[in-house]
Amino acid sequence: MVTYFGTMHNRGMPHRAMLCLTFAAKSLMASDPWCVPVLWMCLIVGCMAQVSGAQVADQEDHPESHLNWKLPTLGGKQLWTDFAWRNGWRVQQNVLTQHWRLLVEYNFRHSWGSRQACEAELRLRQPEQAFPTGRATLLLHGLGRSSASMKGLASYLTAQGLGPTICVDYASSRDSITQHALALRDIISGLPEDLRIDFVGHSMGNIVVRHAISDWLQAGESQILKRVEHVVMLGPPNQGASIARQLSKTGVFGWVAGQGALELGRNWSELESHLATPPCPFGIIAGRVSRSSLNPLVDGEGDCVVSVEETRLPGESDFLELPVMHTFMIDDPAVQQAVAHFLFNSKFR
Repeated sequence: MVTYFGTMHNRGMPHRAMLCLTFAAKSLMASDPWCVPVLWMCLIVGCMAQVSGAQVADQEDHPESHLNWKLPTLGGKQLWTDFAWRNGWRVQQNVLTQHWRLLVEYNFRHSWGSRQACEAELRLRQPEQAFPTGRATLLLHGLGRSSASMKGLASYLTAQGLGPTICVDYASSRDSITQHALALRDIISGLPEDLRIDFVGHSMGNIVVRHAISDWLQAGESQILKRVEHVVMLGPPNQGASIARQLSKTGVFGWVAGQGALELGRNWSELESHLATPPCPFGIIAGRVSRSSLNPLVDGEGDCVVSVEETRLPGESDFLELPVMHTFMIDDPAVQQAVAHFLFNSKFR
């Protein structure tokens, strides 16, 4: 919904969007009053996107009007997706306004404009890519999170000699898994052609990786797949997610969590046909907590978000259960040690 209202300006319908949302809010007030703030939040974000989109379109037509101030940012969160990476510098696109920016380390905005301009500036400022070990570990966060959630695990892996690490940002609650996979493929295509690659994903991040692998297989890009040496999956909904199926029934879930979340739930059968099993050693870590902590929306025992059975995928090289909850497993010392051990030895212990 946010994306819908964010694009209505380009269709010449901003007033109609407000009228529609006002009508919806009044209609829901009697039966579901708590939905109204969510609707108005969507309208505010949509209006911001309309204004920003108009400004971006105007300034891209007039490059001299760009104000490329070096400003701090939040790094991405749920509105930005990475499409290129070099030595900590990133080219991102805003999922609402569709405009592009170049971030330097520590999430400072270096410049913004078109994709071509940002990528040209990236190559100018970072002509060489530093991968002293000849390998890199890409970490993908889960639904509703950001690359910041993977920083602790990335620091641990770097300390173990598994760097450089690349923490990927993608607008997990605002776009489809197909689009997230496309962005991941763009990142990989911009890395050195002889670079060996490991993937570590949390939750939805693993489904993005599996979709990208399927895309590479369909495109016959075997040279890229030969470079992928390991995949480690943390709490992956490899069989879909019962919690997403249950929440999809509310109608509000799609507005809040986005298309990707719906694909993990009621649209799983359609998405599953676009996912591949990694053609390299891959391991799965699942959480199993005590019965007193079980979520009634999850089918069976698990980590309170994904059940143990939902994490399984035929062909796995190793499987490990640990008493960890879904949200916190990426920072658990036992999980981090197991991830590093797998990346070195293709097994968790």
